[in-house]
Amino acid sequence: MSVSTRDALLKSAEIQLRSKGYAAFSYADLSEEIGIRKASIHHHFPTKENLGVALITQYIDLFTEKLQAIDAAQTDPLERLREFSGLFLASANDRLLPLCGALAAEMAALPASLQELGRRLIVTQLSWMEKNLILAAQLSGKTPAKSAKDCALMLLSALEGASFIDWALGPSSDPLAAFHHILNTLT
Repeated sequence: MSVSTRDALLKSAEIQLRSKGYAAFSYADLSEEIGIRKASIHHHFPTKENLGVALITQYIDLFTEKLQAIDAAQTDPLERLREFSGLFLASANDRLLPLCGALAAEMAALPASLQELGRRLIVTQLSWMEKNLILAAQLSGKTPAKSAKDCALMLLSALEGASFIDWALGPSSDPLAAFHHILNTLT
């Protein structure tokens, strides 16, 4: 299997997971979309869990690179957080759930390895947000009423929640409104 076929399988699986859920897609779906036999998929990813692990691990690596790029491009920690929220807006515009939300929605039904990776993705985001909230507080000289950890959780919850509401009801006029409101009240 060529690298381009492997990449196509991972991309197709990501879209399936973020639009239908892990339990709702099969190798038959990937086979049809990519135009290869199911046996070819099994050759590279013997099980759906193997595919899920490869997909989520790759996603975490790419997401971490995006966070590093935001850090490099923005010196203001609040601007970093605003740029981070744009990643959720891009998902909404593509009519896809954020991967962490899609995994969390099925957490109890996922294999243990995928549960762990899903948690790792969420923790990665929360830790990055917390770091930037601490930096923002240090730069402003203000002492927030809530801990940076609690604030990061509120902000991520606003982004994830808005994603699910937009998913269910269709695009809203400002899916980032709650995130920006909370961020403005924290700073």
